[in-house]
Amino acid sequence: MKYQKGEIVAAIVTGITDYGIFVQLNEDASGLIHISEISSRYVNSIEKYVSLGEVIRVQILDSTEDGKYCLSIKNIDYRISHQKSKIKETRTGFSTLALDLDKWIEESLLLEK
Repeated sequence: MKYQKGEIVAAIVTGITDYGIFVQLNEDASGLIHISEISSRYVNSIEKYVSLGEVIRVQILDSTEDGKYCLSIKNIDYRISHQKSKIKETRTGFSTLALDLDKWIEESLLLEK
C-alpha cells in the first residue's frame, strides 16, 4: 500500500533509538520518525512520548522507492486512546462485595464437588 504525503495513518512502534522512533505501517512499509519530528520542544527522552508496541498515529512526510517513509508526530494528535472501562469505587467502597463474599465462596466450593 502506497501512502500519500500528508496522510495520517496508524503505525506500531517497533524500535526506539537516540535519534528517533521506528514504526511499522503495514506488512510492506515501515518508517522513521526523526527526533526533530517528535515535538517542537527539546526532546530529552523519546520514551516519554511512545513505548515499544504502542499503536500511534503518524503523518507521512516523504517516501523512498523501497517502501520506507519519513514520518512525523509533531503537529498531530498521535495518541490512539482505547476506551477501557475502569472500575470506579463507589462511596461505600468495596464493602458491598464483602456482603456476598461468603455466599460466593460456598457456591464455588459446591461447584467443585
